[in-house]
Amino acid sequence: MGWTELLLIGIVALIVVGPKDLPVLFRNMGQFVGKARGMAREFSRAMEDAADQSGMKDATDALRGLSNPKKFGLDKVKDAADFTKWEPGSSTAKLAEDRAEAAKKIHAASAEKATKRREAEAAAQADKTAQDAAKAAAKATGSGASQADATPDAGAAAPQADTAGDSKA
Repeated sequence: MGWTELLLIGIVALIVVGPKDLPVLFRNMGQFVGKARGMAREFSRAMEDAADQSGMKDATDALRGLSNPKKFGLDKVKDAADFTKWEPGSSTAKLAEDRAEAAKKIHAASAEKATKRREAEAAAQADKTAQDAAKAAAKATGSGASQADATPDAGAAAPQADTAGDSKA
């Protein structure tokens, strides 16, 4: 309530109650307001005591502490992450160089392994293609139950040796 509302209430009270009983009314109102404030204060204390006993105050303090970085030591983390203080010749720079070198070694090793794997897959595919071609040639030359059809591995092994010799030449 602002001053204008209080002035309006005072004028209405003066007219309704009269000037003789107005001080008594204001005294009674003051006592009533004082009692209401006292009851509110007592209620607030009782609620705080109940919160202390239940451990709620500790949780509230912890949550408030999260917003205070100095309380949780985050100020040191912020200082460590400040790149304006970074010096190129520092131990941090050396560590970064070591990590970069290790990353290059890992990259080179993985590239080498990938190349070997691709070569092995290509060789396996070439062997399979040669075996398939030998089987097809054996089927084309033999029309019945020939020895190549009876033992496909033995029949495929001989032409495979020929194709391997051709690929070397």
